[in-house]
Amino acid sequence: MSYYPLTSIPDYYGIDALLTEEHKLIRQSVRDWVESFVMPQIDQAAQNHTDLPGLMKELGKIGALGPYIPVEYGGSGLDQISYGLIMQELERGDSAVRSAASVQSSLVMFPINEFGSEEQKKKYLPQLAAGEMIGSFGLTEPNHGSDPSSMETYFKDMGDHYLLNGAKMWITNSPVCDIAVVWAKNEEGKIQGLIVERGMEGFTTPETHNKWSLRASKTGELVFNDVKVPKENLLPGVTGLKGPLSCLNSARYGISWGVIGAAIDCYCTAVQYSKERKQFGKPIGSYQLQQKKLAEFLTEITKAQLLCLQLGNLKNDHKASPAQISMAKRNNVKMAIDIARESRQILGGMGIMGEFPMMRHAANLESVITYEGTHDVHLLITGLDITGINAF
Repeated sequence: MSYYPLTSIPDYYGIDALLTEEHKLIRQSVRDWVESFVMPQIDQAAQNHTDLPGLMKELGKIGALGPYIPVEYGGSGLDQISYGLIMQELERGDSAVRSAASVQSSLVMFPINEFGSEEQKKKYLPQLAAGEMIGSFGLTEPNHGSDPSSMETYFKDMGDHYLLNGAKMWITNSPVCDIAVVWAKNEEGKIQGLIVERGMEGFTTPETHNKWSLRASKTGELVFNDVKVPKENLLPGVTGLKGPLSCLNSARYGISWGVIGAAIDCYCTAVQYSKERKQFGKPIGSYQLQQKKLAEFLTEITKAQLLCLQLGNLKNDHKASPAQISMAKRNNVKMAIDIARESRQILGGMGIMGEFPMMRHAANLESVITYEGTHDVHLLITGLDITGINAF
C-alpha cells in the first residue's frame, strides 16, 4: 500500500460551476505543483524535521505569495477566492507549506501593502512575491498569545532612529527570515508596526526544536535587544490593534480554505483504501460503519466548501466581518482535524505510517487549531457577535 494521488476534488454540490475558468486553472496549476514538488518529499521532511529546500522561491514561481497584491508590486492582482483555492491546494500537500505561504502573504505582504509607504512597498513587496526574500510576523509573545493588547515589546524614539526591545515566540519562518513585521508599543503605549531586517545589531532568531507538529517548516523566536530600527521602517498607515488584527483576519481566511485541502487529502485516501482493503472476504468499504465515516467526511467537507465560497464572495466585496472569518476558521479546522483522526482509523495500523498522510495532517492541525486565534477564542468571538457581551 502507498499514498494515493488525488484524481479529483470532492464537489458534491456542484460548487465548481460557481467558479470562473481562471479559478479552476489556478487551482489546477497549484495542484500539479503540489503533486510534483511537495508530495515526493514531504513525508521525509516531516520525519526528519527539515523544511523543503528552496520552498519559498518555488512558491514565488507559481504565484502563491501575495497573489492578491497588485501587479505593480510583484503580485498577481487575483481575487480572494483565487487566494483561498491556492491555500487549499498547498495545505493538501502539508500545513507547513500553506503556513509558509500564508505568513508571507497575509502577515508580511498584506500589512506592507495596506499600511506601508510607497518606498516600503517598492523595496520589499516584489522580492517577497518572488520568494527571494522571506518574511515573518511578530505578534505573539512568551507571555501574551490570545491577549495581544498586553504585549511587552516596545520601542523608543531616539531622534534619528527607534530603539526596539522585547521578544516574540512561535514565529513561522523566523530562523530563515530576511525581514520581520513586528508589532510593538510606542512610548505612548500605542501599537505600531516596524519592519526589522536581518543583520540589524541585537536582532536574533533562535529556532524552536522538538516539535511534533509542522515539522516541515522552521519555527522560532524574534528577540530584540536594543535594536536600532531606521525611522523609515515604521509602517505609517496604522496605529493600534487594527493593524495586526487585520493581518490575522486575512490569515484566518486563508486557513479556513487551506484546511479543506488537508481534509480532502485524508478523505480521498480513506475512500480508495476502503475499496481495496479486504476483511472477512470483502472490501471494508462495504461495511456500514466505514460508510458512515465516509459519508460524514464528505458532508463536512461540502459544508466547509460552501462556507468558504460565500466568505470569499464577501471578502471580494469588502463585506466579510472578523466574526464571520472566525466562524469559518473555527469550523473548518475542527472539521479537518476530526477527519484526519477518523480517517486514520479506517486505515487501521497502516494509518500511522508515513506512506499515508493522516497522522502528518492530524499532527499539523493540532497547531492550526491553536494559532491565529485558538478554537475556544474563536467560539467567544462568535458569542460576542451574537450577544453583544464580551466573555473574554
